[in-house]
Amino acid sequence: MSPRRSLAAIVFVLSLVAAACAGDATVSADGSDTTAGSDTTGDSSAAVTNESATFPRNAAPDCNGDGTQVDLPDGTSSVSALRSLRGCTWPNALVDPAEVFSGGVAPDQITPVDDPQFDVASEVDFLADDEPVISLEFDGEARAYPVQILTWNEIANDTVAGEPITVTYCPLCNSAVAYKRTVDGAVLDFGTSGMLFNSSLVMYDRQTESLWTHFEGQAVVGDYTGVQLELVPVQTVRWASFRDAHPDALVLNLDTGVSRDYGRNPYPGYDGDNPQPDLFFGDIDTRYSRQTRVLGVREVTTGESVAVILDELAVDRVRQFDFNGQPVVAWSDDGLASALDTRDIAEGREISQTGVFVAEADGVQLTFSPTDDGFTDNETNSEWNVLGQAVSGELAGTQLQPLEHLDTFWFAWTAFNPDTDVL
Repeated sequence: MSPRRSLAAIVFVLSLVAAACAGDATVSADGSDTTAGSDTTGDSSAAVTNESATFPRNAAPDCNGDGTQVDLPDGTSSVSALRSLRGCTWPNALVDPAEVFSGGVAPDQITPVDDPQFDVASEVDFLADDEPVISLEFDGEARAYPVQILTWNEIANDTVAGEPITVTYCPLCNSAVAYKRTVDGAVLDFGTSGMLFNSSLVMYDRQTESLWTHFEGQAVVGDYTGVQLELVPVQTVRWASFRDAHPDALVLNLDTGVSRDYGRNPYPGYDGDNPQPDLFFGDIDTRYSRQTRVLGVREVTTGESVAVILDELAVDRVRQFDFNGQPVVAWSDDGLASALDTRDIAEGREISQTGVFVAEADGVQLTFSPTDDGFTDNETNSEWNVLGQAVSGELAGTQLQPLEHLDTFWFAWTAFNPDTDVL
């Protein structure tokens, strides 16, 4: 597919999303969605006042008096990077604003889930066993965010175990990333800007209207430029894998406050035979084809990164290596449906579900081998599932420490990690 046809395709898809938004979502003057969510099982994000927060962090841009102002929670005002990206000069910007492209929709027309509602995993009836969900475990609490929802909403502003957290998914990069959303005591709420950078979702915070890259969780234009959110590890796994491991956990349900064609993939064939990435105009690292699936492990503060080719990991199923001074294990299990293949997400072609963990427990370094039902460590012969839980044996009940990683496409991984090593 040519870049011109690719652009036309994505604009067409986003126009469908925009059409779906019309009439069921209300966007306020600050860009936030004001549609009320339904009152069902689960807790929603805590109310945020930010009365003690101090803004802004960076010097004002040069706008020749034309910059759109945003009122900040502390009573001051600043220039909105969301609404003045093209009209101002941003001396501290970490990316070239000319490389941030409109996806053809307005801010929050791809409507974030701002009032998340949940069902108990054992009672969920709208997910097929092989469907992908984003699994998050934080401070002893596990939650699942179905990809069939986040394909359409892309962002969920949530609070887990008392910690404000944002869970995001970008279909064009097939990347799931979560972050703590508190910066210097200010709790941020994130929206979709309607723009893309390196074919990746560009978020904005509703407090200052700075622009952030979804892929890294870093502010790149605006008041918060240079701020790096703390990443929270997540996994994309089969619904059945999560449900069986966490029958009492909360699962984001379909009561998102907006009507979408949940369960349907608006990007059919995007995970096909090496299509051209949409709205990506950078150089492609030619070591692998652009939409080769990779597992990427990184340390965003140091820039260290390593990639594992998923087709190769699917054969070995276990790969052990050292990363950032720690023994690490990456493993792969089968049975996950691709969310970007067929029109019906549950019918997508089979791909691998993965996990990345620190390879030690109780101070003992572990080595692993695959089994028919999961994995076993060679030191205690305990059995482990793909979520890093020991389900039987001497270490039963132990949870390995997860590492932040992405299952994504090669073009996206190398766009943000150009010096990556490949195992």
